[in-house]
Amino acid sequence: MPPYTEGAHEVADGVLAYTQPNGGWGLSNGGLVAGAERSLLIETLSDLAHTRRMLDALGEAGRAAPGIETVVNTHSNPDHCWGNQLVAGSAEIIASRAAAQEMLQLQPEVLRTVKASVPPDTPEGRFFELLFGSYDFSDVVVTPPTRTFEGALTLDLGGVEVQLREVGPAHTKGDVIVHIPSAGVVFTGDIVFAGAHPIMWDGPVANWIAACDTLLELGARTVVPGHGPIGDDTSVRDMREYLVYVEREARGRFDAGMDVLDAAYDIHLEAFAGWLDQERIVVTVNSLYREFGSDQVVDAEPELLSAMARYRFAHDQHAH
Repeated sequence: MPPYTEGAHEVADGVLAYTQPNGGWGLSNGGLVAGAERSLLIETLSDLAHTRRMLDALGEAGRAAPGIETVVNTHSNPDHCWGNQLVAGSAEIIASRAAAQEMLQLQPEVLRTVKASVPPDTPEGRFFELLFGSYDFSDVVVTPPTRTFEGALTLDLGGVEVQLREVGPAHTKGDVIVHIPSAGVVFTGDIVFAGAHPIMWDGPVANWIAACDTLLELGARTVVPGHGPIGDDTSVRDMREYLVYVEREARGRFDAGMDVLDAAYDIHLEAFAGWLDQERIVVTVNSLYREFGSDQVVDAEPELLSAMARYRFAHDQHAH
């Protein structure tokens, strides 16, 4: 497999993956599939500067020669679509219908307001700097897809078939995976975080587990995760194991009457030691509790961000 370094890596003939170590908050992966007639870009990134860097790297790799005429956003999170405006004039932008609708629900101004609303020397301030400090949202114009689909969509790049399959709601409301059968490559979007804790904004968790099963059934030799190093299906199996484990642990605590945040703190994650961004367990358990029918869940995203900040930077201050 290619080394885990920033830049474009050829993972099959005509297929490039673009990776951004260390794969933590905002540092997502993208890619490009070059057909005889046109090229397809998978993802834009967190802001315009990061997206330009990716486009330059893909161009220098010599694979964007036919021109990027199609872009696929695997879901609605900013680090997978907030560079869309750079390609909007020349390319068709495709996403699932659910993802397209969700993209319009978060605007850059909201993130700037949230970041400015908390003192920098608090856990929340430090956490928001971690999430947003490396990105410039001042010139981002949220640019939605120009084409949407539901279920599945097959594209022909001039002899190269690209299969899009909707597997959400799971991580978000409209997750899509991108499979290039002839190359044995699949881009998973955030269905797979390699070496990092996933965050389940939506669920249900059964859909996410089923999405992992779908990925395994494809038999792709190369798996490009939404975050983390390129690998094989080991990363898919690891993600599935994590989801099954956290669902089981959260369910036991819910059945015992434990508060949602107490449950998130109480779940032992030693089996996944070394994975990045452990604080995401707060959101995942919150989504699981909602799925279980709890009336104690946290609905406000700023409150969830604060809870993750306290988990990451002030774990011992949590009141049980």
